[in-house]
Amino acid sequence: MSFLQDLLLFALKAHASDIHIVAGMPPLLRVHTQLEEAKGYAPVTPEMAEAFVKEMIGEKRFATLVEKRDIDFSTTAPSLGPAMGRFRVNAHYQRDTIAIAFRAISDKVPELSTLNLPPMVERLVDLPRGLILVTGQTGSGKSTTLASMIDAMNQRYSYHVITIEDPIEYMIRSNKCVVEQRELGSDVTSFGSGLRHALRQDPDIILVGEMRDLETTSAAITAAETGHLVLSTLHTQNASQTIERIIDIYPAEQQNQIRAMLSNTLQAVISQSLFKRVDVSGMVPACEIMVCTPAIRNCIRENRIHEIPN
Repeated sequence: MSFLQDLLLFALKAHASDIHIVAGMPPLLRVHTQLEEAKGYAPVTPEMAEAFVKEMIGEKRFATLVEKRDIDFSTTAPSLGPAMGRFRVNAHYQRDTIAIAFRAISDKVPELSTLNLPPMVERLVDLPRGLILVTGQTGSGKSTTLASMIDAMNQRYSYHVITIEDPIEYMIRSNKCVVEQRELGSDVTSFGSGLRHALRQDPDIILVGEMRDLETTSAAITAAETGHLVLSTLHTQNASQTIERIIDIYPAEQQNQIRAMLSNTLQAVISQSLFKRVDVSGMVPACEIMVCTPAIRNCIRENRIHEIPN
């Protein structure tokens, strides 16, 4: 077993949610929100960090990291097996040396009913079209909520589902739905181009990992407007901020048109944060859900977004 595989196994046994590798320091684990050194491991050298990345993604994609100085991907430690060794990974440079951040991903998509989310989220799964956004800071459980929603649809309906992710986190096996999962970098070049191509492939549901730029946002709203159900994420804290963030992406001369489109397509915004439980180990979500009523649609259309919390 390689050093890297041994470390991943050690982290999983310690119930770590994250692993950080920084040259000159021992590996660090985040266990129940607290960072701690991985006991028994020596400091990682720059050469070791480089070797770890090449072991996971190969020389060709390593060249992309060298060029762009940052890369996202997912990996499975072969000796652990896909059932327990899947990770979301970001490799990047700091002080001109490679650093790596791992996020452990469960091998099984959690059932929506087990996430302690409001019952309204279950009802959103039954929507046939429109735009649903899950928002919150990094590590707030957005990807888990979206995967669980897709898997709930997968148990109920015969849909064609296309996901575009950076990277793929949960492996969702087709059940009643046909589920295709595409990863940025290996399967598609960008969220925007992946979305445009997906619209030509007869999808019912499209999941976009993040609406991070104008191209992706425009394609997502267009897809929702043409009768598809689109799910995505933003790093915003509440519904009002989410709507403002989307509109502000556009040039001023296009914002009235986007308000009209968004008022017609937006179905709901789920804003969530995770907090450490005090009764048992683990985390629990706190959510704000905005469901678009006629009154809220009017607020969006007429640029009265500040009135939405009322």
